[in-house]
Amino acid sequence: MLAVNKMQIAIDGPAGSGKSTAARRVAQALGYAHIDTGVLYRAVALIALRQEVDFKDNKTLAILAELPDLEVKLKSNGSPVYFIAGEDVSAELRSPDVNRKVSQVAKIPAVRSKVTHKLKDLGRQGGIVMDGRDIGTVVLPAADVKIFLTADLATRVARRQQELSNKGFSLSVSAVENEMLQRDREDSGRQIAPLKPAPDAYILDTSDLTAEEVVQKIISLVKQREQKYKT
Repeated sequence: MLAVNKMQIAIDGPAGSGKSTAARRVAQALGYAHIDTGVLYRAVALIALRQEVDFKDNKTLAILAELPDLEVKLKSNGSPVYFIAGEDVSAELRSPDVNRKVSQVAKIPAVRSKVTHKLKDLGRQGGIVMDGRDIGTVVLPAADVKIFLTADLATRVARRQQELSNKGFSLSVSAVENEMLQRDREDSGRQIAPLKPAPDAYILDTSDLTAEEVVQKIISLVKQREQKYKT
């Protein structure tokens, strides 16, 4: 564990860029809490799917965004497990059905407002690594370290397909690619908190890097920031 101050670390990027894996491992190395912000939007989408809510019904989706039944517990290794009304939904939150709906939910202003408020509260105490799509620009604009991860489309598709396979879901390369391109368009084109790097973010292309190399690069940036605070 590194002896660092209780910083705020923001990691953003599109689907398949490796941000969730990097954020989780960086948090473990630093002894920080890890918040995968996309999970909150995924939880709203999952509940809506289960309740057969019309995804054009913004008012009902905003009510679901209160997420009173969402609970997060940590395993002994620090990995989070997500529960809705006492049911472990960690795997289902990453299902293809949720993948297809989460951007649609996330672009609703009332939903984003409620989720962002929750996330800002979580980040105030510091000692946290958050990953998502608008952490450095909206949720934690004063974060000590801001990283924007990217990767070429083929690499991102391969990573997402492997992730789905590991969770028992089988989709073709073309299906994953189409879904990812659609998600990119929705995330980058929405009016509220679009996906984009913060002006002071370090942009890191992970296409040819291993997960461990990405982690070490981010930790190096954290150390550099720590040294600036000491001088």
